[in-house]
Amino acid sequence: MTVQKYIAKNFVRGLRSGGLAVSLLALSACTTLTSSNIAVSTTGDKPAPLVVTQGTDDASIGSREHPRIIAAYGGVYSDRPAEIMVARIVGRLLAAADQPNAQFQVTILDTSEVNAFALPGGYIYVTRGILALASDTSELAAVLAHEIAHVTLRHARARTDRTRTTEIVDRVITGVFGGDTSTDATANRTRQSMASFGQQQELEADREGIKYAGKAGYDPQAAARFLSVMSRFATFSAGSGSNQEGFLSSHPSTPARIQKAIETARTMFGQNTAGEVDRDGYLASIAGLTFGDSPSQGSIIGRRFINPGAKFTFTVPQGYTLQSAQSAVVGVAGDGEAVRFDSADVQANVSLTDYLKSGWIAGLKADSVTSRTVNGMEMASGLAQTDQWFFRVAVMRLNGQVYRFIFAAKSDSQRFAQGAAATIESFRPTTSADMAAIRKVAVTVVTARPGDTADSLAKRMASLSRGTELFYIINDLYPGDPVVPGEKYKIVALQ
Repeated sequence: MTVQKYIAKNFVRGLRSGGLAVSLLALSACTTLTSSNIAVSTTGDKPAPLVVTQGTDDASIGSREHPRIIAAYGGVYSDRPAEIMVARIVGRLLAAADQPNAQFQVTILDTSEVNAFALPGGYIYVTRGILALASDTSELAAVLAHEIAHVTLRHARARTDRTRTTEIVDRVITGVFGGDTSTDATANRTRQSMASFGQQQELEADREGIKYAGKAGYDPQAAARFLSVMSRFATFSAGSGSNQEGFLSSHPSTPARIQKAIETARTMFGQNTAGEVDRDGYLASIAGLTFGDSPSQGSIIGRRFINPGAKFTFTVPQGYTLQSAQSAVVGVAGDGEAVRFDSADVQANVSLTDYLKSGWIAGLKADSVTSRTVNGMEMASGLAQTDQWFFRVAVMRLNGQVYRFIFAAKSDSQRFAQGAAATIESFRPTTSADMAAIRKVAVTVVTARPGDTADSLAKRMASLSRGTELFYIINDLYPGDPVVPGEKYKIVALQ
């Protein structure tokens, strides 16, 4: 692990901040797609009523946690073709799972993370990142069947019960910052990670999920196939420094687990049983799917971060590398410096100097707190110091929302101070030129022509960082593999 990756990873984990806002992300408009007894959520505000066989207590747990999940994972992703496809798959899986009277709410989360999970009460979540990684309907069905199995086997309830024991741990992992972690999206996700399913539960869900998918008519070997793809993507993500700590860490695709999935499918459905794959239909449903960071949540362009929804931008100093990380943006410099940018819920009648002194940051030097106006905005700043870090902290108000910069270094210096000041000075409302610089990266579906190879198609992603390597993974191909003329493949490209 490089020094930069180590700092970024620990800066995100260690600097837990109380009172984190729903994040910088805007939730989609309220619409709900219903297919028989499945509600596909496109809002985080009012979950659809549930009629779930697990019991009313399960439903209350799910409804309580649902808004927190929405906040922690970037809002709801609205894409009608994908929503319809997911609803149809879940409908078939529920029938196969002998759950005809159970109502499940399936939400597509607007994050590039490859993740899927379930809550008691029939709440199931998939990310657009996992939609982009799957290559056919049977692979997505395998993921959804696995999560439905967690619910029907009551694993989700058992996991939630375990989260009640983690409150004291939250107080420890807040690191330099104290405060109320109940509203902190990062801490909420930590609780979820700590309460992930055990190995035996994962194997049980694998077995039940394969049974549900096969009974529903999908290819029962898809589970093993997608576990293999996830293993490749986990390795790729680790090499790129991407934040993929959800499904890939809690659902490790070990060779033994993949082999077990193969054997389970063969035992249940025979050696030569081929179920529905529907590659073309699947790819048609995800064509145009946003890939990577969502422009609506903010775009990283070199050392600049632009948020078109909240309409602000800022630039970090030379030598910093920006990356999105949970409900924040983190910049890391190779010489042991870092900056975290996020947002906070602060009442309008609370001054920024009072907020800065309210106790959410440990080691604050109260006499260092000052206030002034920057680019027409109210701003307060101060210094903080702990045994291991020196901090320069700034908070500002824009359009009623409070944003925070937290600069960290092992020691203070003139260069560090100048870099922090320059970043703060760069924070301003966006202009039309800023907005024009944002480009969407999306999944494009192409049809192979005679003479095409995996290598020639992969070159069409060469403009992206490690794009050719990514092409092979998202299409479950390897360098040198032939492609089938007339068959469709995924390309990730700027639009």
